[in-house]
Amino acid sequence: MTAIARLSWTALDCPDARALAGFYAALTGWPIDEDASDDTWVQLRADGGATLCFQAVADYSPPTWPGQQHPQQAHCDFAVADLDAGEEAVLAAGARKHDVQPKPESWRVFLDPAGHPFCLITS
Repeated sequence: MTAIARLSWTALDCPDARALAGFYAALTGWPIDEDASDDTWVQLRADGGATLCFQAVADYSPPTWPGQQHPQQAHCDFAVADLDAGEEAVLAAGARKHDVQPKPESWRVFLDPAGHPFCLITS
């Protein structure tokens, strides 16, 4: 199949773009791309492929999961070699572990500082 386009960015709405970018920079090891960022839009400099971006939104309301009042609509999964070590690291970086853990032996659900769900999965 011929591609129409190439995924370049995934943007997350949030109350503070720089703060959330800092969290994901710590998670991925990708630095903030200062040349392409300002107070309302901050993007990371990925080591290849698509990157993550963060857009400040007034009156931001975080998604709820597994509820549907404010559905997540999308989330990111990050592969780790060791779930326990990965969990310890993301909690230290500012994540919160979600109360609902459907398959904690193979993937775990967390909330970033702005309330977006994301998962750590075994690689």
